[in-house]
Amino acid sequence: MPFLGAFHGLFASNMAYLRPNYTILASMSTGSDSFKDIVAHSKEYGYVFPSSEIYDGLGAVYDYGPYGSELKKNIRDYWWKAMVHANDDVVGLDSAIFMNPRTWKASGHVDNFNDPLIDNKDSKKRYRADVLIEEHIEKYRLKIEKDVEKGRVKFGDSFDESQFRATNVNVLRNKAKITEIETQFEACMSTGNLSGVKKLIEDLEIVCPESGTKNWTDVRQFNLMFSTQMGSVADDSGLIYLRPETAQGIFVNFLNVQKSSRRKVPFGIAQTGKAFRNEIVARQFLFRMKEFEQMEMQFFVRPGTEMEWYQHWKQKRMNWHLSLGTRPDKYRFHDHINLAHYANAAVDIEFDFPIGFKEVEGIHSRTDFDLRRHEAESGRKLRYFDPEISESYIPYVVETSLGLDRMFLLLLSDAFCTENLHQEGQDSERTVLKLAPIVAPIKLAILPLVKKDGLAEMAEKVFDDLRFDFSCQYDDKDAIGRRYRRQDAIGTPFCITIDYESLRDESVTLRYRDSMEQRRIKLAALKENIQEELNVAKMLRSI
Repeated sequence: MPFLGAFHGLFASNMAYLRPNYTILASMSTGSDSFKDIVAHSKEYGYVFPSSEIYDGLGAVYDYGPYGSELKKNIRDYWWKAMVHANDDVVGLDSAIFMNPRTWKASGHVDNFNDPLIDNKDSKKRYRADVLIEEHIEKYRLKIEKDVEKGRVKFGDSFDESQFRATNVNVLRNKAKITEIETQFEACMSTGNLSGVKKLIEDLEIVCPESGTKNWTDVRQFNLMFSTQMGSVADDSGLIYLRPETAQGIFVNFLNVQKSSRRKVPFGIAQTGKAFRNEIVARQFLFRMKEFEQMEMQFFVRPGTEMEWYQHWKQKRMNWHLSLGTRPDKYRFHDHINLAHYANAAVDIEFDFPIGFKEVEGIHSRTDFDLRRHEAESGRKLRYFDPEISESYIPYVVETSLGLDRMFLLLLSDAFCTENLHQEGQDSERTVLKLAPIVAPIKLAILPLVKKDGLAEMAEKVFDDLRFDFSCQYDDKDAIGRRYRRQDAIGTPFCITIDYESLRDESVTLRYRDSMEQRRIKLAALKENIQEELNVAKMLRSI
């Protein structure tokens, strides 16, 4: 084409920029300030907005923006594929938010779905008593980890961590203190001794995070369910609840699903959906909200086999998390101290957020509590006839319950980083979301080097060819470097740049977000290459 010669100098200088010699020197540390940065980044780049912000918002309620809604959908879809499509013994359900109020009486939520709350008289702030105690316990755990790290530095390659944890005086002292506090707390909660919980807080000299004082009120229980009215008469006859969890919709449909899908025990029922809790101490961005979404699966098993399945799902769920490329050292299992009224075993998958280790997913052995209670309350038989043993029984249940909003926050926390770069002797910086490509809101950004000389037209054609296969974005505003930075901040894993060379040989520059590596690739092979990078089947097989 005749214009290529005239723009050879422009082409050469831009290609030099397209293939910079970057070195990532370090990622900036992620502490408590990082959490504020994540919140700010989420709003600036269209992930999360405060709900009804023009009216000063509503506490602990958030809206998901253009990229946030895509990320949330992608997480949900990946969970569904891994839980339902990849397991031939799990089927799906979508139950209603409104349920007969007797459901919540039978499940124990009316009587037992409470949080122990305590107020500080000086700051007038309200706290969950159990969270105050757990955060105090976490301080001892941090001391243990610091001692272990000191041992690792001191002994080097000869360091035996397991032996150190089993013999070091400081570690053993802090472990004993944790056990003592957990034992006292469990004893108080299991007997409903709220005055004992307050005394424990006082004995531990726990202070209000805001006022710094120990001037506490008594501990009292607060039911977390939202109530509303159904019908035109505002009396107790029309009282119903917004569901505080999605599990009960599964339990009341157990026989409907089992018979209609012709399933044999063991099998599972999975669903995703909104739940609502009147969290008085809602805080920490998306971590604790009043309106949230759960992704739950109830696995029905023969009584006596529940612990085997409990261990199975405990490991399988951790594998799911790690399949998303999250850092293994950021996870831990945390066994429950004070078991819920329905459980005989329970463990949390916790993640090390910038605000500390927090629960993301729970795996619970719920026994036959829920089905047995619903059978008694409804008067309907909820039993399964097992042809292998010629016996009818109420199945036991192993539950996996993941908060979609918390998983969203986990991925943002794990992916968010600010990197110091070195380019041709100059220091620069980029903020990047290193999200797994399979969940990234935008998979491809199509970028013409300039908006003239036929590059924009070619880029638009590439965009039209790919947009129905992948979530794509066309971007021709600003210099190419700024567009790369913008896509890094959004979390787009691949950028396709159309330049003057593209007009000559039908090739493009494929840029990788994490490494910033760039390589030339023929347009004819582009779709196949991207599909391989987004191979969800390969990820599912790794779980």
